[in-house]
Amino acid sequence: EMEVGVDALGEGLNGRRLLLERCAATALNSKLICRNKAFFAPMCVDAVDILDKDMNLKMIGIKKVTGGSVTDSFLVKGVAFKKTFSYAGFEQQPKKLVNPKILVLNVELELKNEKDNAEVRIDDPAMYQSIVDAEWQIIYEKLEQCVATGASVILSKLPIGDLATQYFADRNLFCAGRVTGDDLDRVCMATGAKIQTTTNNLPENCLGSCELFEEKQVGGERFNFFTGCTETKTATILLRGGSEQFVEEAHRSLHDALMIVKRSMQSTKVVAGGGAVEMELSRYVRDHARKSPGKQQLIMLAFAKALEIIPRQLCENAGIDATDILNQLRQKHYVNDDSGKWIGVDINNGGVCNTFEAHVWEPSANKLNSIASASEAACLVLSIDETVRNPQSEQAQMQNRGQMGRGRGGGAPMSAAMGGQGMQGMAQAMGGRGIRTLKGRGGK
Repeated sequence: EMEVGVDALGEGLNGRRLLLERCAATALNSKLICRNKAFFAPMCVDAVDILDKDMNLKMIGIKKVTGGSVTDSFLVKGVAFKKTFSYAGFEQQPKKLVNPKILVLNVELELKNEKDNAEVRIDDPAMYQSIVDAEWQIIYEKLEQCVATGASVILSKLPIGDLATQYFADRNLFCAGRVTGDDLDRVCMATGAKIQTTTNNLPENCLGSCELFEEKQVGGERFNFFTGCTETKTATILLRGGSEQFVEEAHRSLHDALMIVKRSMQSTKVVAGGGAVEMELSRYVRDHARKSPGKQQLIMLAFAKALEIIPRQLCENAGIDATDILNQLRQKHYVNDDSGKWIGVDINNGGVCNTFEAHVWEPSANKLNSIASASEAACLVLSIDETVRNPQSEQAQMQNRGQMGRGRGGGAPMSAAMGGQGMQGMAQAMGGRGIRTLKGRGGK
């Protein structure tokens, strides 16, 4: 058994967090933001630690803001989302509320236009005004019902029109429409609010709460922040960067680190990276293969050789002589004692080192899944005896793409060279029955 648990790290109560931060730093080593791994690794651990037991990473929102330094990024223990489209009267609404009540709706709060085929017939022109008044009465009843709940912040997945915006502003309330579904879900998880599909008979327990709501400027954008939430089970990372391409790459890097931290929390055992585990497994499989007779030995030796691809690829990616490094790794791992068990590729100095002491750690569960998935994929490919092809269908597809017709030189099409029937016609011209299958080594 090669994996090392948290208790073996000798760091006391901080051993678990140390493991998580170093695993996150290992995931960021090969990324564009590797120079800032000491800044982002604790941030990733804090973000995942906020989640509940199922650790759904969708509850961690990553908002990208172009401009500023990457070290201007920060973690919000709550929810933050970009200011939505606003109507006239929005600037009159409060931008900071202490201990607000939050109402989350999936209701449209604006006057609706009639459908194209709608028709209203009246006998008296005076009745037209009553129809208009009824439309206004409906929207005002919805707004009054929202205010009656005592909510200070009203959020909706559907539009909130200019009438409703001004109505809430006059009563010192904040509203935002067209909020994305993911952001609304995270608001509900953090504040305890429940999404309502109607404004009639709103229950008291449908409202959420937080310590502070604030709208602040971040770079060139304005964001709405919900912090100090009562049931915080979500977090938001505001990612900054000088260019859009850099921010996108940093986003992908953080996602990988968050996945590693999540897996490390579920299984608090790690192994050394840098190809050390693969070389040690390769040595063990080679030793075991020499004790096995028959063809099994060949299979085991091939598997052991395949495991060496990982350190070889690491060397090639780092621009190091892979042959020389692999020879050094074999020599270190084939000693009698366990001193070379954690020796892997040192991409910083162009040699080999103890990657466990260098804090290049990977969750053991990830390594087990990688080896199992690769083995299953190889077995699946080797189990294929025959590949069935349909030459006539392939010929029709090629003709549709214009690749089987005459070229600019006026030559005959390829189908004519095959006798007009594709691969099968060519085989018949050669005296055969046609090509129907391509057989592999296992075919008969």
